[in-house]
Amino acid sequence: MSETPPPGDRIAKVIARAGLASRREAERMVEAGRVTVNGRKIDSPALNVTPSDKITVDGRALATPEPPRLWLYHKPTGLVTTTRDEQGRDTIFDKLPEDLPRVMSVGRLDLNSEGLLLLTNDGGIKRRLELPSTGWLRRYRVRVNGRPSDATFEPLRKGVTLEGERFQPMQVTLDRQQGANAWITVAIREGKNREIRRAMESVGLNVNRLIRVSYGPFQLGQLKSGEVEEIRPRVMREQLGLTEEEAGRTPGPQAKAKPRGKPQRRRK
Repeated sequence: MSETPPPGDRIAKVIARAGLASRREAERMVEAGRVTVNGRKIDSPALNVTPSDKITVDGRALATPEPPRLWLYHKPTGLVTTTRDEQGRDTIFDKLPEDLPRVMSVGRLDLNSEGLLLLTNDGGIKRRLELPSTGWLRRYRVRVNGRPSDATFEPLRKGVTLEGERFQPMQVTLDRQQGANAWITVAIREGKNREIRRAMESVGLNVNRLIRVSYGPFQLGQLKSGEVEEIRPRVMREQLGLTEEEAGRTPGPQAKAKPRGKPQRRRK
């Protein structure tokens, strides 16, 4: 006979929903002894909590979760997608508008890549969008040095293994030749580290510009480099398939004060 699961949600999930960290980061916070529940320090994330529990992180009460929100961001080149960089390089978080709440990136774009990056205030949404099972198509405009033919990309369409790592078949279209460079459109579903650059190198081509133009149903469109635009709440709910419970968390005072009927576009 199966036991009834305890009420509530896992502590790491609750911390992530509050926008304090991703679920994995929250688990590390718990294991490091930075979290207390009802005055007792915990060291294992295998704990369910309910809204009546009092949770603190580093001695500060956990904020009431705001409703999940999602933004489009046109990442410029020259920024790393991380909160801190050991080499002292600028990060995307250094350049985001100051009035944006604390956000997390959905996946990454490397230093020299540009284009669409999704941002969210909700760790659960971040995890949902990054799961391989989501399988959303990510589309890129890619400029390579060389004169490829359509046949050049046939190995990539079948899937390649590079240094023991398997890359799933890519959708590759040769668009046009422009002098010594060619423009191509590439669509992938996994987004492994430097996947497109490495794949192109395997067929003798060097990528000198890479722009992500879409992530699933979300499009870069006319968003200019460095700009941020919020997805309408209704569109976000429909595209992500959120339940009423997931989409209707009680907003904090700051969220209530902000009109959210129209997309917010800001430039830094």
